[in-house]
Amino acid sequence: MIESPCIRQCCLDDNDICCGCYRHITEITGWQKLTMDEKENVLSRCDMRKKNHTFTEPRK
Repeated sequence: MIESPCIRQCCLDDNDICCGCYRHITEITGWQKLTMDEKENVLSRCDMRKKNHTFTEPRK
C-alpha cells in the first residue's frame, strides 16, 4: 500500500497544485481509487513539480 503524500499543509495555487504535497486537485480527490502504479506515477510527478517549483502563488 502506498500512503498519501499529504503533509496537512493544503493550499492550492492557481493551477490547482497543492503547495504542501504538490499533487493536482484531481490527484488528491482520486487518490483512494488509484492503482499502485498510478500512485507511483503521481508521486513521480509530485517530485518533479517540487524540484521545478512549477506552481504559482497560493490562492487567497
